Amino acid sequence: MLWAGSKGGLEVRTSADGATVLRGRFPYAVPTVLAGGRERRREVFEARAFGASVAAGGDVHLLVHHDFDRPLASRAAGSLEIRDGDDALTFEATIAPEMRGVGYVTDFLGTLAAGLVGGISPGFRVTDGGDLVKRDSDGLLRVVRSADLIEISAVTKPAYPQAQIEARRWDTDEDRDLRRELGPWLVPYRWRL
Repeated sequence: MLWAGSKGGLEVRTSADGATVLRGRFPYAVPTVLAGGRERRREVFEARAFGASVAAGGDVHLLVHHDFDRPLASRAAGSLEIRDGDDALTFEATIAPEMRGVGYVTDFLGTLAAGLVGGISPGFRVTDGGDLVKRDSDGLLRVVRSADLIEISAVTKPAYPQAQIEARRWDTDEDRDLRRELGPWLVPYRWRL
């Protein structure tokens, strides 16, 4: 079965061998509002804000909801590739077939398939002098110029709405034939094909 989804934030594919490949994109130069009220607080990442951190090659994890107890992939394990470009930070993670038996992975894939996981969120630490805060007529704007990337998370509601997930299935002819043969009871097991 081939399952996939994309909306500029995260793309998901499951191959016949059971490995799931996630591809994601966190866009640069797209401001977001972190807090409203009397004085709005906004944030924007400059192009290649994570460039030095990514080039250094340190370990970065792909997590579920910023929880280090729920890892999906990591650079150290060889299951996460990260690239820093002018327009976005991108990644590709491979979730091994053995991970499908892990409870939180099954839960994550189920919430992703149901459209309940909404986006991508980087976990980062701003380097010394790596940001600039300025005041304008719209409130405060923090410009992140340089940050250490610690982790990337799939989250329900990201701070940056442009990093969204849209899940949809891409069926092969073999998948459609199998569903016709086995009937509607197969639908809850679509992740296990």
